[in-house]
Amino acid sequence: MAHLDHCERVWDRGAIDKVWITDFTYLRSGEGWGYLIAIRDAHSKRVLGYAMGDEQNTDLVTQALAMAMDNRGNARPEAVVLHADRGCQFTSTQLSRFATNIGATLSMGRTGVCWDNAMAESFWASLKIEKFYRRAYATRRQVYSDISAWIEGFYNHKRIHSSIGMQSPIEYELALQQHTAQAA
Repeated sequence: MAHLDHCERVWDRGAIDKVWITDFTYLRSGEGWGYLIAIRDAHSKRVLGYAMGDEQNTDLVTQALAMAMDNRGNARPEAVVLHADRGCQFTSTQLSRFATNIGATLSMGRTGVCWDNAMAESFWASLKIEKFYRRAYATRRQVYSDISAWIEGFYNHKRIHSSIGMQSPIEYELALQQHTAQAA
């Protein structure tokens, strides 16, 4: 099955739920590596879904995607592009079926070209520099708990982004909703 790059490094399409960006990163604890996947909206920068486990597998991808869809609630996107690298979890038949079921189109950059998923890589740099590298973790559970708190308590609600008018992702999405409601 051929996987096309539907983004070509243009991730923000001017509205939420047009493109979601995803990737895995590795986080070390005293128990060994933990694998974290996050799904972000390319327009609002909000982390919509994430999952962590001791194996880097497609089940984590589908868990994060299910969380992203749940976070959109009644406003679930009818069609969204899910952009990733060419890791086996993203090229799997399991993910292809799941994406079809939720109305997502899979998009992938070229093999070995990190710039084709630079938006995801940028998020990992922020997470690691701003949170993860600041302490040592004895267990994977500690990593997941601390990173979840950072995503939910800080990143989505407080961390400002210059690309969205010096607002947090949640503030930005709320402002978009208000603007849409006023225009209607």
